Amino acid sequence: MTRDEARLAVADAYRSEWAGVLAATIRIVRDLDLAEEAVQDAFADALTSWARDGVPKNRGAWLTTVARRRAIDVLRRASTYGAKLQLLVEPDHVGDEDDTDTKSTGKSDNEVVADDTMRLIYMCCHPALSNEAQMALTLRLVCGMRTMDIARCFLVSESTMAARLTRAKKKITIARIPFNVPKGPDVSGRLDAILGVVYLLFTMGHTTPTGETLVDGAIVAEAIRLARLLHDLIPQEPEVGGLLALLLVNDARRTSRLGGDGSAKRISEQDRSLWDQAMIQEAHGLIVANNHVRPAGRYTLQAAIALHHATASSFEEVDWTEILRLYDALLLVWPSPVVQLNRCVALAKTSGPQVALELVQELESDGRLDRYQYLPAIKAYLLDQLGRCDEAKSERKRAFDLAANEVERNFLASRIP
Repeated sequence: MTRDEARLAVADAYRSEWAGVLAATIRIVRDLDLAEEAVQDAFADALTSWARDGVPKNRGAWLTTVARRRAIDVLRRASTYGAKLQLLVEPDHVGDEDDTDTKSTGKSDNEVVADDTMRLIYMCCHPALSNEAQMALTLRLVCGMRTMDIARCFLVSESTMAARLTRAKKKITIARIPFNVPKGPDVSGRLDAILGVVYLLFTMGHTTPTGETLVDGAIVAEAIRLARLLHDLIPQEPEVGGLLALLLVNDARRTSRLGGDGSAKRISEQDRSLWDQAMIQEAHGLIVANNHVRPAGRYTLQAAIALHHATASSFEEVDWTEILRLYDALLLVWPSPVVQLNRCVALAKTSGPQVALELVQELESDGRLDRYQYLPAIKAYLLDQLGRCDEAKSERKRAFDLAANEVERNFLASRIP
């Protein structure tokens, strides 16, 4: 195998195996920083080993073994193995580098990885951490995302996000937050944070913050997998079904979002015959199951908005009045400036672009969306509708400067005369 082939295999493994490998390593060594460093070293070792020996049949197991051995060697050399194990809750059993969970639990490898991943998510979403810290830490530890990409997601600088992540990890150690899945009230108490993390994870894969591809399929698949896992664990929670529906209906459009030349396409330009009808129907069933819940939650309402787009026979047939009503309901349960901005598109369709533009300008003066490229993009769209083409061009250039994804930048550049 060539080094380039090995690099591609490692990159693919990073996207699909990171969370499971890190979680399994944390469970053994009970030290976040050490586990993270050991896993990063394991992926670095894979570049050389896989180029020489080929990709192992079970990449996750190979990476986990290497990461555990590295971490345990560091602890033993420092003569702090026993002390480090006390930093977090005592493990059910302490293994060594040959530890195999399937022997003691009877579970399959996939079940063990899923269990470890859920432990990691619940630890990151402990109520002792702030909501932003929970989400940022989960993106870093569960998804292996770069700090700079997480910073873009939260519209802050990279240095600010790095400091937040450091403080959050220290808090976990000092507070001795356990690496387990809680029971009873503690589960529902962390549910909002966990759903927020899965939603954010999907968002980062649906439109990648940086790079040359629009969609990261591995991240999207991981988000949907986690949403399904949550739905299997707590099917009685309406918002879990709402979140799964939201992810499915949005991912159903994946193949139509790019043209044959790789360029991005607006939803109004997409070929609806390419949309995955099985995913749309599954999402519809999940939303119908939530019809009895009043008021509907933020994920169910977002899914309903997306479903209206997905089930309309054409973009021209979309029921914008109903979508505006759903946005109004969504603002009551989730008063987010991003929701307010998205609502402006529906408002332009029902009340005209001038009314919508005035609200966009209010959001702009607020300052919370200064780093959000979709604000000037939507503003440019409204200005075009009003025939103010020079101003629209300026706003589109501003959106281009804020965007970091190359597909989006090319899309915006193609609309700057």
